Amino acid sequence: MKLAILSRAPQAYSTQRLRTAAQQRGHEVKVLDTLRFAIDLSGPEPDLQYRGRRLSDYDAVLPRIGNSVTYFGTAVVRQFEQMDVYTPNTANGITNSRDKLRANQILSRHNIGMPATAFVRNRADVRPAIERVGGAPVVIKLLEGTQGIGVILAPEVKVAEAIIETLHSTKQNVLIQRFIKESRGRDIRALVVGDRVVAAMRRSASGDEFRSNVHRGGTVEAVDLAPEYEQAAVRSAQIMGLRVAGVDMLEGDDGPLVMEVNSSPGLEGIETATKLDVAGAVIDYIANQVAFPEIDVRQRLTVSTGYGVAELMVHGGADLVGTTLGESGLWERDITVLTLHRGTTVIPNPRKGVVLEGEDRLLCFGKLEEMRSMIPERRRRRSKVRKLPKRPIPEE
Repeated sequence: MKLAILSRAPQAYSTQRLRTAAQQRGHEVKVLDTLRFAIDLSGPEPDLQYRGRRLSDYDAVLPRIGNSVTYFGTAVVRQFEQMDVYTPNTANGITNSRDKLRANQILSRHNIGMPATAFVRNRADVRPAIERVGGAPVVIKLLEGTQGIGVILAPEVKVAEAIIETLHSTKQNVLIQRFIKESRGRDIRALVVGDRVVAAMRRSASGDEFRSNVHRGGTVEAVDLAPEYEQAAVRSAQIMGLRVAGVDMLEGDDGPLVMEVNSSPGLEGIETATKLDVAGAVIDYIANQVAFPEIDVRQRLTVSTGYGVAELMVHGGADLVGTTLGESGLWERDITVLTLHRGTTVIPNPRKGVVLEGEDRLLCFGKLEEMRSMIPERRRRRSKVRKLPKRPIPEE
């Protein structure tokens, strides 16, 4: 396999370990500076230039993109995707995970446990938002902070209001989150590769510090995850579109609470704590995928005119409840069910004998008009565009 590691820090521990692990396995690997690429859209096919020359062919690319170059870095990753070069972390996945609000919005749709969170901009909405998440103390987070930077614990409502007002005045967007007291300054970092957790550690804050990040002086220890924590970590990474990710979770009274999904997790802390070859696991996974890669099925299938991918919800009172997929009439309408989602269970390629239940979600590929016709709400006629009035803006 010929592998490119995108990194602006070739001497960093994580980059060095990944390169070494690839070389030890007989792969050809190069570390390429993310900012030295030029995206070439002048020819008949998408291409990339590197240091002024056309980039040679690669089987796979592993992005290690820092926050400061997210926009350009994800553009480069997206170009590799268009060139059919395998990447375990898609450009969309990286972009989604970098924005804490967007990540929380995506995960909240899929029944992932998270600390209660609010996002407001108007000063008058701050106090009600604090109350909705459970009252003070609350955690205030900058949307794009890393390594514990931009995370503040406000002990009282008035203090929280003052902090948020100050941050808003500097054009910063912040999240307001419930403070999980029972976590006691500890959290779990699970390193997800593909469909499993390959290593996990517990991070503990030092002294009065509530942030457990190693960069804040926290300590680490290896930990064996309970099944519910492992499942939450894997599902969160996959929902975000990441096959290599560090998932940070708090240990709540009712189970795991996902805080963040990191698309470029550091390896030094977790390899030191667990004594496991995490870098090797990443390289082995990529090598296996190069032989049989996963693809963005939505992107590929929606290019068929009139066909696309959609999710159909089986409402509790729908006629489909109690019928089998074979009796549903979907196949006769040129609709194929790719997966059936039932609660937290996913049934891939469900058979025609599966009986449908209320609140089932069907991921389907087929004729878009047929799928639209199955939505119970009445379709309204498209309104005509009226002529512009003689006085578009009335005089006061």
